[in-house]
Amino acid sequence: MKKIKYHILLMIGAGAMIAGCSKSFLNTQPLDKAPASSVWSDPSLSESFVTDIYNAIRDGLLNQESMDCITDNCLYNFGRMDIMEANIGPNNTGWVNNTYEWGEMYARIRAANIALENLSVATFDPVIRDRLKGESYFMRAYCYNQMLRYYGAVPIIKSSYTLNSKDFTIARNTYEECVNFIVGDLDSASLLLKAYVTTSGKAIALGRATSDAALALKSRVLLYAASDLHDIPTAKAKSALIAGFQHPELLGYVSGDRTARWKAAQDAALAVMNLGKYGYQLDLTAPLSKTDAITSYTNVYLSRNGGEKEAIFSKYYVNASPDDWGAWYPRNNCTNGYHGWTSTEPTQNLVDSYEYMDSVSTPGTPKAIPFSWDSTYMAATPYVNRDPRFYASIMYDGSPWKPRTTDGAAIDPYNEIQFGTYQTGSSSSPVTYFGLDTRNSALENWNGTRTGYAIKKFMDPDPSIVDMNQKQQVPSPQIRFTEVIFNYIETCLALGDETTAKSWLNKIRFRAGMPAIPDTSTGAALVAHYQHERNIEMLCEEQRFYDARRWMIAPGVLGQKVRVMIITGTLKPGKTVTTYRYSTDNYNYSYVVQNIEAGVENRSWDDKLYFPPIKLDEMNKNNKLIQNPGY
Repeated sequence: MKKIKYHILLMIGAGAMIAGCSKSFLNTQPLDKAPASSVWSDPSLSESFVTDIYNAIRDGLLNQESMDCITDNCLYNFGRMDIMEANIGPNNTGWVNNTYEWGEMYARIRAANIALENLSVATFDPVIRDRLKGESYFMRAYCYNQMLRYYGAVPIIKSSYTLNSKDFTIARNTYEECVNFIVGDLDSASLLLKAYVTTSGKAIALGRATSDAALALKSRVLLYAASDLHDIPTAKAKSALIAGFQHPELLGYVSGDRTARWKAAQDAALAVMNLGKYGYQLDLTAPLSKTDAITSYTNVYLSRNGGEKEAIFSKYYVNASPDDWGAWYPRNNCTNGYHGWTSTEPTQNLVDSYEYMDSVSTPGTPKAIPFSWDSTYMAATPYVNRDPRFYASIMYDGSPWKPRTTDGAAIDPYNEIQFGTYQTGSSSSPVTYFGLDTRNSALENWNGTRTGYAIKKFMDPDPSIVDMNQKQQVPSPQIRFTEVIFNYIETCLALGDETTAKSWLNKIRFRAGMPAIPDTSTGAALVAHYQHERNIEMLCEEQRFYDARRWMIAPGVLGQKVRVMIITGTLKPGKTVTTYRYSTDNYNYSYVVQNIEAGVENRSWDDKLYFPPIKLDEMNKNNKLIQNPGY
């Protein structure tokens, strides 16, 4: 009986304790998260929230799979890209870079909306508050523009949804409305961020949005808006699929003054140019030497030694975290002979587009001409006398690189790229030797090049960085000054000012060690020169995917089969070689261009690829969405 009374009293006491502490128990805050009330009353926590929105950029241009892998410029080494075979649809969108993926971009847009809503009533230092608002406006515009240039018009959501929202479905705005909204956000960002610098007297930290970055992104947005693809009368004349689409307002401007759109794009570019604080070696009156041009272009893409003056908005990898794959760019893209993965491989299509400096037909006064395999002297030495940007951007057979790792140093003590099949021993009794950087390499063969090339651009040449297991700190230039210059040139061409267009084109070419555009180049020929120059200069900077579409030249270029290089080095009579190295004294080299096997990637074009599909899950969740044409 006493035991029963004891247990009853114990239970009553425990119940009283639970009742007394129940409220605090239920209201316990998570230890790893700050409540909203704390975040938006504290400038440091608010800044942390806004900083996270920048993760929309992900690995920037330095992703393992460059966007140029879904253009004629490059091939991805590990699996065919469905979009390049016109094999995509709502239920199979293929590879979509994270920085364009529908759900991921809207998640960041929602975060920007939350920030703007809360910062509008925040009571901490208004100078810091308005800077954070400016950054939020910028990143919201950035995310919307990523989606706009990939999908066409999207639903504009200006405020954050909550559990109490009555309807989560929303229709796509028109293309024009999207452009106007993005430009409005960028104007707001520019004003707020400029005011912060003026009021605080402080520069904004590297990697964060600035007033200048907002103006530069505005230049990109308005240039696209003026282009052929987004001028519906022009697009309809060039594409039967677009002509038959019932909702062209989702793809571009169905009416209005196109000349005014070109002028707006021109003014936006000039607003950046007139800042007078960007640009590297763009004041030259003659071409740099080949050596200096290679150095100059390398400085630009490494953002160092003066080249950092090109950068307007970049993602940085200082003390990068383990999952920052942009910092692992060398491992992801160097050759298998260095234990890299050769992920993004330049195609022969790209290599052939680098101009040749002809000194044979015009001795003493070399001029730039298109490369041609029909030329005997070009075909015999295809890697000689090319545009200096070729040497700065592409790893090719025989090109120098860093010291090999210990297991490769004895095989290749000369540190030269080996993309061919060669002979060693004596010419009378040769032994076949497969280059260290081929798919028959003695080191690794699963990750060798399929095209006969590897990307060098954005690779830190510092020999102390072992590409296979060390991260680099080369920033990803999301927007650089030369893009703005190209934007300006394009508007000049569209508005009939060829003289100014040539002048600025020549400034870019002089820095690259290339001669001026011929005076005789005009009209369509000059436009072709411009398009060529933009592609070469902006290689692997997420330009070609969109440029080929908005110029509506995609059927002729993105639909090409991938061409690859097959190299054979045969010992000359009487020659004996123990350890292979590139040598025209010892070897006769054969260069054969052929299409890649269809089983690797069989490229073709369909006009539906102008605007990739909205994935089926999103269509099912939102019955107000209209799918893009062709799906």
